[in-house]
Amino acid sequence: MTKKDRYLVGLDIGSTKTCALIGELDDEGGVKFAALGAAESKGWRKGQIVNLDLAVSSIRRAVEEAETIAGMPVESALIGVAGGHVRGVNSRGGITLGQRPRDIQREDVRRAVEAARNVTLPEDREVLHVLPQEFFLDAQDNIRDPLGMVGQRLEANVHIVTASATATQNIVTAVNRAGVVVIDTVLEPLASAEASLTQDERELGCCLLDIGGGTTELIAFAGGVVRHSAAVPVGGDHFTNDLAVGLRTPIPEAEKIKREHGCAWSEVLGEDTPLEIASVGDRPPRTVFARMLCDIVEPRAQELLTLVREELRRAGLDSQIPAGLVLSGGAAHLRGLPELAEQMFALPVRLASPRGLADMNEEVSRPEYSTAVGLVLYGARARRVAAQQPAGWKGKLKALFATG
Repeated sequence: MTKKDRYLVGLDIGSTKTCALIGELDDEGGVKFAALGAAESKGWRKGQIVNLDLAVSSIRRAVEEAETIAGMPVESALIGVAGGHVRGVNSRGGITLGQRPRDIQREDVRRAVEAARNVTLPEDREVLHVLPQEFFLDAQDNIRDPLGMVGQRLEANVHIVTASATATQNIVTAVNRAGVVVIDTVLEPLASAEASLTQDERELGCCLLDIGGGTTELIAFAGGVVRHSAAVPVGGDHFTNDLAVGLRTPIPEAEKIKREHGCAWSEVLGEDTPLEIASVGDRPPRTVFARMLCDIVEPRAQELLTLVREELRRAGLDSQIPAGLVLSGGAAHLRGLPELAEQMFALPVRLASPRGLADMNEEVSRPEYSTAVGLVLYGARARRVAAQQPAGWKGKLKALFATG
């Protein structure tokens, strides 16, 4: 493995921050943390670019910081895709293997998955992932891997993740203009799950919420595979804007108040302490109380969790996630949010703690870096899978590569 091939870079480009994380592959197939660069995101709104030059500048700053720490240039990266334009849908399709039962070959599995993904998409949609769920072989169902089994008809259930082709291409363009080649595009909550969920949680059934600035992405697992993915139009920026309006204070001050004193559930508020806040314009500072902040933040937190619950109910998964919720993203730190979620869902709730990279420091193990860590882990596993395949198969892996 050449020195250049030893490194993998994950680029998490969100509405609030842009992160570039560099991982180094070892000879045993493990990945070691090398560097993390971060910059404030500009030119973004709700997961989509609204000012290309500003977005490029943010990416460049994050990449340059990571390059300086690692002492190596970043030439290529995996990038995360998220936002309200991302959609997930389940589909089923299959193939007939012939007049008589025969062994299932790898090509048969690929053809069955391709048949299941053959859905009509609107013109501006592109497929990000085709994630196999289970296979059906004649009268047998719920087969994880049909390779080598015998039958006449093979069917597959898959979860298809699609995104706006325009929005995705704009992200790729921004990364390219920052001097970085895009290796692959990955759904951000799928990457977060790669770093944050245990196999037990995937098997039993759980839902990961990636709470970004503009939107909250969710991905639900059951039986070890992805069952549903979606986005709801509430994120951390909505809490900040509510505080700015409710307290009549500038956005930067509202963001600071949210991080330091915000509380999503009055039951965990504690003492109603006074806080001095800046006013708009040249007006003098004012004093408000902690309970007033909670009265502003709690309804928005309830709205976010209600939208998530309705989304899971529509997908028929509200009773199929006994392992509960895992909260990732920067807004997961909002005090009282896990407790409020436990109360509303009557399920266990925990904060994501990304793992899987050797030599990770405590800062990188925080919920807001789940996606960046997961992108590197996803890329490392995809590379291992590709290395095990015969020549000619490496271009077909995207349709067969599922997390879990």
